Amino acid sequence: MSTSALQTACACLTTPVTFSGRLPGREKRSGGVAFDLAAFPEVVRVYSAQGSAAQEIQQHACEAEELDVLAVRGLGLIGLNDSLLRACLPRDQGGTGLRVRVLLLGPDSESLVQRAAEIGESTESLASGVLWAETRLRELAGTCDIQVYRYGMLPTWRLIRMDSTMFVGAFDAGWEGHESATYKVMETPNGPLFRGFRRMFEAVVQGADRTV
Repeated sequence: MSTSALQTACACLTTPVTFSGRLPGREKRSGGVAFDLAAFPEVVRVYSAQGSAAQEIQQHACEAEELDVLAVRGLGLIGLNDSLLRACLPRDQGGTGLRVRVLLLGPDSESLVQRAAEIGESTESLASGVLWAETRLRELAGTCDIQVYRYGMLPTWRLIRMDSTMFVGAFDAGWEGHESATYKVMETPNGPLFRGFRRMFEAVVQGADRTV
């Protein structure tokens, strides 16, 4: 190719193309700004598992006015006397009488059957754990404002929200929820994660059956 021909070809590649019309549905997608993560500090800390976040979760729970929990059976989180959040709830144990909502996986749901298989546990054992947690949570009705619900969807996110702070893990095949890496997510003016997870929680509550 001659030098003049090569120059002509390059000019064609770099010359802007003008369209006579607009591309449908594209006019609102232009512009916008990309931010560094430091400018959107929603995820402020990452823990390798729930155990390494336990002290901080308890501190937030004891100071909160609202507590939301999305779990499978919730025994390690809130159902047992020595569970992570139990001591923070009753007024006579230092709690502030906060409003508590707990979402547990329905013991009769198809999702519970799948979840039991994922963690190598019998359906009967997992269902019994949910029923036991409900019984133990019912005991708190006189000491704090507690609501317990059963949901039927396949559990994916594990949530603990205390006011404007949330700790998020995930359920997956082969590991329990407390074994998941845990993100500490803070509410910020423009942050989508906190708002999205809170919106999801509210939607699950709307479709769930209250038992306590």
